[in-house]
Amino acid sequence: MTEPTQPPTLAENTLLLRREDFEDLLDRAAERGAERCLAHLGLENGHAAHDIRELRGLLEAFNAAKHTAWQTVVRLVTTGFLLALVAGAVIKLKVFGGDQ
Repeated sequence: MTEPTQPPTLAENTLLLRREDFEDLLDRAAERGAERCLAHLGLENGHAAHDIRELRGLLEAFNAAKHTAWQTVVRLVTTGFLLALVAGAVIKLKVFGGDQ
């Protein structure tokens, strides 16, 4: 059985609340603050969780593309270096019968 709720009392400019009432007040204030924050970010339509998951997916895809781009650059530089070494060796050894 629950106790009947007591109205808040004012004593010397101090509002006295029961602990449960105070916690309920904090919960409501936190919910309103969160709703305002989401509205400020443009996520107030109830699809905030979906939108955030979608943004995380896009960020993961971007990071994967960035990683792949760096791998490609490293492969191109390595291949170019190896081709330059082979070309230098071919010229040095005069493999194609140039002037002796």
